[in-house]
Amino acid sequence: MAVRIRLRRTGRKHNASYRIVVVDGRKPRQGEYLESIGQYAPRGGKNALNLLNERAIFWLDQGAQPSDTVRSLLRRAGVLKARHEARLATKLAGAAVPVVEG
Repeated sequence: MAVRIRLRRTGRKHNASYRIVVVDGRKPRQGEYLESIGQYAPRGGKNALNLLNERAIFWLDQGAQPSDTVRSLLRRAGVLKARHEARLATKLAGAAVPVVEG
């Protein structure tokens, strides 16, 4: 199952808002989803993006592929940077060689 993170349109005509959902990639845009991890309102001003960062990182670690728009929203929220830094820290911690003084 190819899991995707993408937008699902909600709201009124000419005043769209979106839910950020985790969905099987074969499902239609308005079809059922696995989990809703946030909301995005393009006209929302400062509070335009509400996102559950922990759940987004969880699904990315599980192999979910974000759409282009969701990828830019995750970048704006700092999720991708935090995930990259965490993965880099674990990689460097595993590669560290202890120094033996003698």
